[in-house]
Amino acid sequence: MADLHIDPATEADLPLILHLITALAEYERLADAVVASEDRLRLTLFGEPPRAEVVIARVGTAPAGFAVYFHTYSTFLARPGLYLEDVFVLPEWRRAGVGRRLLEYVAQVAVSRDCGRLEWSVLNWNTPAIRFYQAMGAEPMTDWTVYRLTGDALTRVAAADAR
Repeated sequence: MADLHIDPATEADLPLILHLITALAEYERLADAVVASEDRLRLTLFGEPPRAEVVIARVGTAPAGFAVYFHTYSTFLARPGLYLEDVFVLPEWRRAGVGRRLLEYVAQVAVSRDCGRLEWSVLNWNTPAIRFYQAMGAEPMTDWTVYRLTGDALTRVAAADAR
């Protein structure tokens, strides 16, 4: 697709970024989990320091999708990595190469920054995404389980040292 381009997001893209996050959450059946706001996104994506980076895929001037990623670190490799938090393509642009180009873009960022790995998570039921990732050469990490602390549990653990 000749008129597809991917560029880093700017603060002017905040309404679009929030729209894409909401569309992704609806696709993932998690719309009720979105509490992000433009102000919070401005602080975390464009504040000092930025906590993540966003790129937006457009076909001409029409938004087609986005990717959000941030740095991680591997002690075993003694190198940074990138974690792909979100990659999402709007329904009307699926199967047009947009997802592939977004993933290639982030992989190029990882290579240019001497990262040792690019990692992400996928919902177990999302078989179209799983097939896409495997076709790109990605492999599931079957020996690892993701754990998460949020809300009251996170606060309780953070306060444990203060006792």
